[in-house]
Amino acid sequence: MSKRIIGMIVAICVATTVLWAIGLIVTIQDQFFYKASSVKQEQKPTTLSMEKSGSLSIVALGDSLTRGTGDETGKGYVGYVVDELKKKTSQHVQFTNLAIKGQRSAQLIGQLKQKEVQRQLKEADIILMTIGGNDLFRGGEALRDLSTTQIEKEKEKFAQQLRTIFQLVRTVNNEAPVFYIALYNPFNDLDNGKETSAVVRSWNYAASEVAADYQFIICVPTYDLFELQVNDYLYTDKFHPNKEGYKRIGERVASLITLTKGEK
Repeated sequence: MSKRIIGMIVAICVATTVLWAIGLIVTIQDQFFYKASSVKQEQKPTTLSMEKSGSLSIVALGDSLTRGTGDETGKGYVGYVVDELKKKTSQHVQFTNLAIKGQRSAQLIGQLKQKEVQRQLKEADIILMTIGGNDLFRGGEALRDLSTTQIEKEKEKFAQQLRTIFQLVRTVNNEAPVFYIALYNPFNDLDNGKETSAVVRSWNYAASEVAADYQFIICVPTYDLFELQVNDYLYTDKFHPNKEGYKRIGERVASLITLTKGEK
């Protein structure tokens, strides 16, 4: 066997060994050093790449909060997120709002199984979501029964359904960051304000724990935005945000999204 052939065999063996080592390192990092999204990570900006399409596609899911009910401009927080992102990039920003007024988590699960909804989600670069307010407040019924036992049952049921929602979204699109907008308390100025605030905080904690099990699912807090001066940011129905309330939510969500230099 010539020295040239022997040299080629040695080179191939070395290259194969190097590739195997690199693969092993990547596998170890993925299995043992990956950190899921958590409450502490909520405020870290998410960097997005638009190299594939040259545009940014946003899909919004959920209930009347994502529809923007109460905002006389019709924007809702989704519109303000879009406005803020347009300030950061010259690329085209488009959004599709699939939210349904009055929707609860079980209904959103059904919606996520629709082929057209899945098609929209598959193309999304960013997914925005509000869900859970109707599960908790149930049209005001929860205010008449704040018993710990009943609330805990409802919270556990919601957490299970929220997990199913995240799983369905990730089955269709496992890359796009999902911004789940947590609950605020529209009733904190009522006589039982302390009790309802405690319930909302507990629900938000449960939701953040579910989100922490998934990569790039960020639970965005809104409780603090409304707690001190809730009536200044509520619509006349004393439940949905008004224009200023939605703007505050939208600005917070947008602040968590950053774009690389090449995308601006």
